[in-house]
Order: sequence, then structure tokens, then C-alpha cells
Amino acid sequence: MTMSAKGLILLAAAATLLQSGGERPAAEERLSFQTSGPWSARTNLNADVAMVYGIGPRMPGNIETWRQHGYIIHVMTGVAWGQYQDYLNGQFDGQNHWDQAQTQADGKPILHGGSRDIPYISPGENYGKYLTLGVKRALDAGAQAIHLEEPEFWARGGWEENFKREWKAYYKEDWQAPNSSPDAQYRASKLKYFLYRRALAQIFDFAKEYGKANNRTIRCYVPTHSLINYAHWRIVSPESSLIDVGADGYIAQVWTGTARTANLYEGRRKERTFETAFLEYGAMQNLVRASGRRVWYLNDPIEDDPNHDWDDYRTNWESTLTASLLQSEVWHYEIMPWPDRVFNSRHPLKSLPAEKSVKEQEQAPVGTGLGGFGRSNANVERVTIPKPYETELQTVISALGDMRQSVVRWENAGTANTGVLISDTMMFQRADPQPSDANLGSFYGLAMPLVKRGVPAEPVQIESAMAPGFLNRYKLLLLTYEGQKPPKPEFHAALAQWVRAGGALVVVDDDRDPYNAVREWWNTPPNAFATPREHLFEALALAKDATGLHKVGRGVVVREALSPAALTYKEDGAETVRKAVRQAASAVKLAWKETDSLVLRRGPYLVAAGLDESTPGAKPYVLHGRYLNLFDPDLTVLNTVTVTPRTRMLLLDLGGIKAGEMKVVAAACRVREEKADGKTLRFRADGIGDTNAVVQIAMPAAPAQVLVGGPPLDSSKFDFSSGMLRVRFPNSAEPVAVEVRLTK
Repeated sequence: MTMSAKGLILLAAAATLLQSGGERPAAEERLSFQTSGPWSARTNLNADVAMVYGIGPRMPGNIETWRQHGYIIHVMTGVAWGQYQDYLNGQFDGQNHWDQAQTQADGKPILHGGSRDIPYISPGENYGKYLTLGVKRALDAGAQAIHLEEPEFWARGGWEENFKREWKAYYKEDWQAPNSSPDAQYRASKLKYFLYRRALAQIFDFAKEYGKANNRTIRCYVPTHSLINYAHWRIVSPESSLIDVGADGYIAQVWTGTARTANLYEGRRKERTFETAFLEYGAMQNLVRASGRRVWYLNDPIEDDPNHDWDDYRTNWESTLTASLLQSEVWHYEIMPWPDRVFNSRHPLKSLPAEKSVKEQEQAPVGTGLGGFGRSNANVERVTIPKPYETELQTVISALGDMRQSVVRWENAGTANTGVLISDTMMFQRADPQPSDANLGSFYGLAMPLVKRGVPAEPVQIESAMAPGFLNRYKLLLLTYEGQKPPKPEFHAALAQWVRAGGALVVVDDDRDPYNAVREWWNTPPNAFATPREHLFEALALAKDATGLHKVGRGVVVREALSPAALTYKEDGAETVRKAVRQAASAVKLAWKETDSLVLRRGPYLVAAGLDESTPGAKPYVLHGRYLNLFDPDLTVLNTVTVTPRTRMLLLDLGGIKAGEMKVVAAACRVREEKADGKTLRFRADGIGDTNAVVQIAMPAAPAQVLVGGPPLDSSKFDFSSGMLRVRFPNSAEPVAVEVRLTK
């Protein structure tokens, strides 16, 4: 499949004209990063916001170093764990709170990262109040926003005394061991969800009142893994409900460490980093759509495991970054956590045998010998980040600040406006005695067959779907209650209304999930349904055991009485799902399309991902024109781009550059104060110390001279071809003046 160069150039020209132009407004806080240290030349990032991590004694000093270098200041701290011994040991309120350490069935506390004295917290009434003290210190030090990271309660926890007390208060009944029945496990998870929602609500309320008292606007954000990842890793977190209790938005903590978690597709279990990341980012974007709140997408150039090599980190970072850019409604990014570990740490020349991720390790029972994660293997040769990767990172960071574009459309993709319905309750069925599928097949069994065929399927939050009009953007939805449950009956009314208005609903569910029998709204008076699906089918005026295709108003319902998780173990399981989807699409006259790549235009940028395990024998998508691949540290001009399986590219389309234009189009540095007068282009550049800058500049002719920091560059440091000047020079944390002269 090809697209004409002329057509692309005309489209790109229009897109270029719609760009905001000039330097990005720092007040929009498009780019951020988190750091536990002070500013340094090696962490001089092209970002707007420095999120200073921790509320301990070093915080004010760290804040000041970043403020002096022009960054907007936010503060981030852990919610579920941290250096909170003063709370645990009784200095806060005179009471020992070690009974709030999350505890598993064998009586052992659940500890963070292999530590001996930092447990995950089971939050009691006073825990949120305790955290407000550290938040106040941050606000007093000038923080403009607070980030409350990772409210996490392990599904295997719930044996601590605090949880038993909270159970009694919440349910008005004696505590039950969570592993004693599916009902007990489900109720335990609901309580865990509530406890962290309560703790965060206390902090949000405090921060808002502080702002009012001090005539300041204080915003509160929650950096959190996606619902998909938390469910896969067997963690409970209040996710979608935090908007209702005062959160101003989220950071979508999606990165290699979450996205490389293996899943099962067509009977093969392996890492599918790009596809998993695409779905994780999509879930987080969907989470804020109904509220209009902000979400930043996290990208991490490495990951928590220090024993992979730089090629592994780079390949997976390109996959997650590409996946994030395919979510076009989001244009705020956390460009990295922990820049010190990216630019100053050392990693193997060759990857060591795969270890478990931090969270995967923590899922293992204590004492299983998995405590080595996070520590470097000292017996292998390690090197610092390769120079080309440093350059590539800075080029991409510059482009991320320019992603607020008016022209956005799919250039190559399957049928859009398709979604897979998900609920926070997916986290409630993940532990003994009968946990849902270990590979989260109830979700991936519906979503992966679509994404692998180029359908940009979105995870659709059930809790948001009850908002008026939320479902209107979708033409086809997939649903199962295997592995999750509808939190309220109102969802079924909204879904039935959507179907009658012309929607196509595909239900894949064999009704065998043991959690159908938990004490919930569908089986308690006045209701008496064996499963929540039966209640939905009553709302749709369908027989409770209906299968196959049924017209409902102007829409249709297709039901397959199958287990989505069981289908992931079968080589033809994905095709079974696709056949049902095609049948539903055809019935509502929805044009169904499948592709072997995803290519999205965002103004002059093209985001491209080639899919493996996709359509057999499909011809690759080809682009003709003039492009820069921003993942190429040399920024070589390309005339043809072929999107083959496993291709990941962020392209800049040069077709929209006007004749005679003089401007920077791509740069592995921060470019400020750019001015052109027809004869000379001037700008100031700064970047990460001890790295190499590469800058591509549109020029009407070859320059006579290029000056960086005063003296002319040697001619070997720049080259000109077909209207593009490529310049190379060392980056400096202190801004340097760059001049490009057409005449001496």
C-alpha cells in the first residue's frame, strides 16, 4: 500500500501552517520529569516542570536548585510506601502503627523493593492526615502542585490488624480471611480500594484548603500505573474514582517495566511491549476524557531492572514512546523519571538473564530468594549511556514539546471508534481462592485480536460510561464479565441506550466466572440475577441465555458463550473474536478494516508502528516524500519509508516547508530565541552536558558560515543538501549562541 508524495506534501503543508510556532508556553507544563536530586549539567533537561521527589529534609534545597534554573516546581511523594518510620513508630500521634503494614496470609509483612523497614501501608484513619504534614512542607517550600504516587494495596494482603478493624467499620460484620471465598476476596478488594480513596481525599482536601488560605491554586495529581497493569500485577488502587474526590489528573505510569509483562495471544506467551503499552496508555487517556482533567504520559528511557543492556532499553523505549504518541488527545509528557540513572548510571553491554520486575518480584511470597532485583550484577562489564542514544533522546524530547497539533488523523489503521469495556473491578478478582486468569486473558483475549490487526481499540472505562454522551464516540464495543463486574446497574441502562441508538455490542462470556456469585447488586433484592450479564440482557430485552446475533433498536448484540481467557490459549482463539466483531460490524453497516500497521499524523509528525503476528502476506505500508526519523540520532533525510513488522518511527514530514524558509525543524537540544532575517538565522541552544547536539535547519541555500558560541564551526561539522542544513556541535548546559549566515 502506498500514498502519493504529492498528496502527503499538500497535507503536510497545511498541517505545518497550523503549528503553534515559536517556543512552547512553559505555563502549559507540557513536559515534566521527576528527580530526587539537585540540578546538574547532566540533568539539564528540556522540560517545563521539575517534580522534586520526596518530602524529607533535602526537599527544600533540591527545589531551590531547580527553581534557579527556570523550572516550574512540583513535588511528588509515595503514598503506599516511603520513609515514614515516624508514623509507623509513633512519633506522629503517639501510637505505634506497624499494625498498618500490609500483611499476607502467612503473617509476613509486604515490604517495598526488598527493604526491611519500608512496608506497603494499609491506611488507617490517621494516615492521610500524616501525609498532609509532608505535603504542607512542600507547599511552604513553594511547590505549585503535588503528585501522590502509586496508591497500591496488594491483592494478597489484608491480614493486618488495621484491615480487620476497617472491615468491621465498613461492612458492619467481622473480618473474613480474603482467601476464604471469592466473595471475601471481592469484598476485601473493595475495602482496599476505599481505604486509599479515603486517604487521598484527605490530602486533596488539605491542599485545596491550603491554597484558599494562601491565595494560591494548588493542583493534586496521582501518578499511577494503568488499571490493566495493576490488575495483571495483582494490585488494587482507586484509579477512576480519584477524579470524584479531588484529583486534578494523573501521570500514566506506563513504561518498559509494565509493558513488557508477557501476555498470551494465539497460544503464545511472550512480551508484546508495543501493543501492551498502546492499551495501557489508552486506558489512562480514557480515564480522564469524561472529566476533562489532565494526564501526562510517562516514558522511561531505561527501566527499574538494571541488568538489561542499552539496546534493550532503547528498543523498548521506542516502542512505548510510539504507543503513547498514537494516543492523539494527549500532549503532556513526563519525559523520564530519574534522569540521574539515565545519564549517569552504568548498564551491561549485553543483557543478563531476565529477572522479574519490581512489582512481579513483590508478588512472590517473601523468602523465595527473589530479593536481588534492583541491584546490579557486579560480575559483568557495564557502560554509561551510548552517545547516539543521548542525542536521540534529546531530539525526541524537543519534538514532544510540539505535539499540540490541530491536524490529527489516521493515515493507516483499522476501523476506529472501537473499544473494549473495562472496570476498576478487574483488580478485585486477582487473588486466592479463585483468581482470574494469570495472564489477564479476560482482557487481552478481547483487545489483542483487534490491535494485532491494526484496529486502534481503546479500553473504555465502565465507570465513566454512565456519564451522558460518553459512549457516543464509539461504534463497536466488546464486553465480558469474566474477570470484572459492573459496579452499578446504571451502566446497563447507558449501554442499552447506546445499542438502541445504533451501536454494535459484542459480548464474549460463558457465565462461569465464580465471582458472579459474590454479594452484589445484581443478586440482592430486588434483583435476583445469577450473573450481571443476565441483568444487562434484560435491559436489552434479550433472553437471558441468548447467543448469536440479535437486533436491538438500530443496533445489534452478538454474544459468544465462550471464555475470553480460554481463547488466548488457542491458536485460532483470536480469529474467533474477530469473526464475532466482523459479524456485528456488518450488521450495523460499519465498514470494517484491518491493517498490519498503525500510522498517525499529528501535524507535521507521523507516528508509525509495524505489527508482527498480524495479517499474513500483507504488503507493508510505504511513504514517499522527504522525512526525518527522529529516532535516528544522525537525522538523515529519507525519501522512502517502509513500515515493516516491528518498525517504530517518529517521522517529521519535510514536505510542508515553504520555499526560502529559514528555521530549525529538529534539534537534539533546546532551541530558544530563534530569529531569521532572510540572511541570517540566530538562536540560543542548550542541552545536557557532555552530549552531542545535532540540528536540522531548513535553508534556501548552503550557508557561508556557521558559528557556535562565537567562532565559526569547521566545515566538517555541517552539511547541506536539498534545502536542509545539518549542524553538529557539543551540547552545553549554559546556552550558546548559534548563527547560520548565508553570506560572510
